Amino acid sequence: MSIRRITALTMLLSFILLTLTSIILYIVPEGRVAYWSDWKMMGLSKTQWGDIHINLGFLFLAAGLLHLYYNWKPMTAYMKNKARELKIFTPNFNVALIITLVFTIGTLFHIPPFSSILDFGGSFKDAAADKYGEPPYGHAELSSLKMFAKRTGLDLEEMKKQLTAANVTFTGDEQTLLEIAKTNNTTPKVIYEHMQEPQPQLQAGETPAFPDEPFPGLGRKVLKDLCDTYDLDLAAVMSAFTAKGMAVDPDKSLKQIATDNDSDPHALFEIIHEVATAQ
Repeated sequence: MSIRRITALTMLLSFILLTLTSIILYIVPEGRVAYWSDWKMMGLSKTQWGDIHINLGFLFLAAGLLHLYYNWKPMTAYMKNKARELKIFTPNFNVALIITLVFTIGTLFHIPPFSSILDFGGSFKDAAADKYGEPPYGHAELSSLKMFAKRTGLDLEEMKKQLTAANVTFTGDEQTLLEIAKTNNTTPKVIYEHMQEPQPQLQAGETPAFPDEPFPGLGRKVLKDLCDTYDLDLAAVMSAFTAKGMAVDPDKSLKQIATDNDSDPHALFEIIHEVATAQ
């Protein structure tokens, strides 16, 4: 056996698997969605894929350092000038450094095409949020029934009544939604659906009332579509934003509008809510 060959092959295999885990983590749903819906790919959860990625990264680093040790002479040869003198900032090194800096700075400042790569990955996450749904708040699956009722404003006794009616097994108020979900071989999302009272059906032509509290997925809602859904006067909403000194494009999502105005979707929700209340 050759340590040098083992090092090179380990580096190759860990690189291949790191590429696989990178692709999966690129398209994986946001944590709040993945944990809420018990998302899995190839039988592994988001946390497990992340753990594999981290440890493979350390393996690749260790193999890379050994590879550098065994190939030190060829590596230093890349950094020598025509006079065979060692020089770090050779033309080749400078080009490699510039390419690396362009990718780093472009990503930090969200400059195309680097921003497009991030946005493309974000589209997968948004689609997953639409498909699997979002929790009422972050890590809601770790809340006990008692705490969940308090955070969501639901009636605890009515929640338990609905769960019992749905044949969901639970032991008490202090049991978390995640524990209940595992006991019943389902997801926290399904448990939440079971504990809610059936919503009244809207009549033909009737529009839902604008909610009093921000709801999951608010940031992904396009302003124009949001106004259409709740029959809000778009012109009045736009005027309300203008009065706050905000430049708003109705074809953008609340998250994009918030970013453009150095704000956040919840602050925009409050402005829209004021218009909805006055309407």
